[in-house]
Amino acid sequence: MKFNELVRLLEENGFKLVRENGSKRFYRKEGLKELIQIDFHGSKEVPEGTCNYILKKAGLK
Repeated sequence: MKFNELVRLLEENGFKLVRENGSKRFYRKEGLKELIQIDFHGSKEVPEGTCNYILKKAGLK
């Protein structure tokens, strides 16, 4: 999965960008206490472990 696809998946599931600091983006969804941090790199592939961690933290896996 590419970073663009991961961001699109989060946004389709109700996550919104709350702040950006360089290449780091922070997403939040109403009802979730934690922020989801993504080190955005456009069309590069997300490492499998990182992707699984983000999806699990977001409650999508």
